[in-house]
Amino acid sequence: MHQSFEVKKESNQLTAVLGSIYLMVLFWILLLKLGVKFTYMDQRITNFIPFGDSMIFEAENILNTVVFIPLGIYAGMLFFQRGRGKIVFSLFLISLVVEGAQFVWKLGAFDVTDLITNTFGGIIGILIFKALGKAFNSPVQAQNFINKMAIIGTALMMILLILLKMNLLPIRYQ
Repeated sequence: MHQSFEVKKESNQLTAVLGSIYLMVLFWILLLKLGVKFTYMDQRITNFIPFGDSMIFEAENILNTVVFIPLGIYAGMLFFQRGRGKIVFSLFLISLVVEGAQFVWKLGAFDVTDLITNTFGGIIGILIFKALGKAFNSPVQAQNFINKMAIIGTALMMILLILLKMNLLPIRYQ
């Protein structure tokens, strides 16, 4: 029992580090726009009509959903004992903070569609963690597996972002 607690504690520490890196990159992308200044940043834009000017399966909505899936996975791993409802509400609040900050600091639009798609992505992440926990017959084993995949994913993401920032890729975001 003591060894199992130590394994869980070490897994949580690694998950917290990986989750923190993910959050920093997420905020850099969503709030700081990778350091790029866009023309719309001089105004405050709002959209309170869900999917009003877009289709549900539009690329931006899919990307908003996908980018929040890891947040749901990390939240599920670290806070699964608190219950899914509280985790989902926390994911919604994080999305609300991001959307509100974009509006207040003129970094993007406050968009209800983004709140929905971001929260939905987090819910998908929670469900992925739950499914892996069942597949491995252990949340700790699922967490260890996810952490190993996240180390690889985080390293690749960091390399990609560094290469992108240094303009060493054929893709240009500026």
